[in-house]
Amino acid sequence: MTWLVVYDIEDDRVRTKVADYCLDKGLERIQYSCFLGEMSRTLARELASKCKRKLGDKPGKIRLVPVCEKDLASQVRIENVP
Repeated sequence: MTWLVVYDIEDDRVRTKVADYCLDKGLERIQYSCFLGEMSRTLARELASKCKRKLGDKPGKIRLVPVCEKDLASQVRIENVP
């Protein structure tokens, strides 16, 4: 299943750690605080748990959103890659 992970985290250390968790799960960074990629529900729950623990009581928001294949197939992509 494809997942979109987005976050808004104030603390630099926490934000970096969450990004590292996403990269460790094989997700592709599509913006600074936005990742997309394939994960099972089990792996998504594991990632959410790690992120929640790391965030602790610091201010921030983290969302893991499943994206169905139909919606993914109808996406519009605009990219200028050097």
